[in-house]
Amino acid sequence: MNRSLRKLGHRLGLAVAIVSTVIRLSAQEPAAFPATSPEAQGVSSQAIVNFLDAIPASGSEFHSFMILRHGYVIAQGWWSPYAPELKHTLYSLSKSFTATAVGFAVSEKRLSVDDKVISFFPKTELPDTISAYLRALRVRDLLTMSVGMEPEPSAVVRSNVDWVKAFCATPVVHEPGTKFLYSSVATYMLSAIVQKVTGQRVIDYLRPRLFEPLGISGMDWETSPDGINTGGWGLRLKTEDLAKFGELFLEKGKWKGRQVVPRDWIEAASTKKIDQDPDAPQAKKDSSDWLQGYCYQMWRCRNNAYRGDGAFGQYVIVMPDQDAVIAITSESRNMQSEINLVWKYLLPGFHEKPFAEDVRVAGILRKKLGSLALPPEQAGNSGLQASLSGKTYAIERGKELKSAHFEFKNGHCLLTLKTDTSSYLLSFGHGEWVKGSTDLPGPYLVTARGNRVGLAPYLIEGSYGWADEKTLELKLRYIESPHTETIRCVFGEPAVAAAGQVQGPGQVQIELSRSFDDVKVTGTGVLSH
Repeated sequence: MNRSLRKLGHRLGLAVAIVSTVIRLSAQEPAAFPATSPEAQGVSSQAIVNFLDAIPASGSEFHSFMILRHGYVIAQGWWSPYAPELKHTLYSLSKSFTATAVGFAVSEKRLSVDDKVISFFPKTELPDTISAYLRALRVRDLLTMSVGMEPEPSAVVRSNVDWVKAFCATPVVHEPGTKFLYSSVATYMLSAIVQKVTGQRVIDYLRPRLFEPLGISGMDWETSPDGINTGGWGLRLKTEDLAKFGELFLEKGKWKGRQVVPRDWIEAASTKKIDQDPDAPQAKKDSSDWLQGYCYQMWRCRNNAYRGDGAFGQYVIVMPDQDAVIAITSESRNMQSEINLVWKYLLPGFHEKPFAEDVRVAGILRKKLGSLALPPEQAGNSGLQASLSGKTYAIERGKELKSAHFEFKNGHCLLTLKTDTSSYLLSFGHGEWVKGSTDLPGPYLVTARGNRVGLAPYLIEGSYGWADEKTLELKLRYIESPHTETIRCVFGEPAVAAAGQVQGPGQVQIELSRSFDDVKVTGTGVLSH
């Protein structure tokens, strides 16, 4: 049965389901997709409940998800303080959008995937001696992560001012097209090539071709020192935007009946081009979604699915056999474990035909989706709080951090951090999240020269609590990224002034830690005033 006939059958089933009840699965129904109960599209609400129940023990922190089937939203949710209107850093999921820009350029005859990479750049960007392998390097090889460089050169390239020149200066040690090695700066080169042939940054080139037709707005994208979108990372979009992108691929490039992306490019971009590890034992391949083959800046998955993904669990999973799309934003240290949740709990819940919903389970699902939240710091209390308010601590032996000033009022802790170059005021709610924004650079996997130039301040949510009488814990969520920073302050004994008055604690040990690794930055603060 073809897809249009399947959709007709599901619409008839939907009409029956509407007579009984339609679950509103979110407070805000996206304009792009009508919302129905899962059962109206042949999906079990119990499977979604099981998926949600499994998340807390999985080690992954989910921020949002959206499930589409037959073009309908059947479930969606955001873990507060994350919200539908917020963008989310996509990391390498950005690559799939860069590849789509290449697809548009190919369809417009601006380039070919068989064009040589060096043909797009002047001699000043190229090494004095061009090796045979560099000369042979094609756009296709960039798309399939088979450049032939080893080790992967991203860190070296990003440490330079001219990324194109640094990339081209890196030795190509394997014949291009023969060996897979994941490389974010290979995708940067695709972005640079698109900008060369179109005169526009990728984000601007995609605006009328992809973003506007899909109703995507508010996106932003980091740039290199040369003003080229980073390509391999740095795009920020909303969860619904990811679902739209996945649905576009599921529909072979069509959106609301219009062919937005050429069908042949969708086919090329989503089919296997190279093995990641041809020699891997079959048992390893069978258990891995990273060994099913690589496409054009997309990955093949088990269960005949494919996906775009980004570090820490940013996903657009396209499931043609189920006529479904799953979008996820999160922070996960084990992305395979995270995608296993989809296969273990959600996949078995997909059925061919609509069926009657279980009212009790539907109510459970509705309640769970309405109460998704990441808790703030436990409030607690300390007798030190009043004596700390208004106090400044000079930081000794602290990397870059020079001082910390505390104010407590109206249930908020206002923390002013001074560094070598700037001063940052951060607000934390007592056992609750408080909205704010800051230019303080947040925890981030990618460090590069000037890659955030021109972007808006970070949106943040802060909360604080007392772990014990002397330990203040402040949590800062960068809510348009996957990451969180925790500031732990352990205070010493009260200081006594010369006149005998007891002041605030004379010393504080400050520890800053990032949510995605075990790196900690520590410093000692001495009461200054």
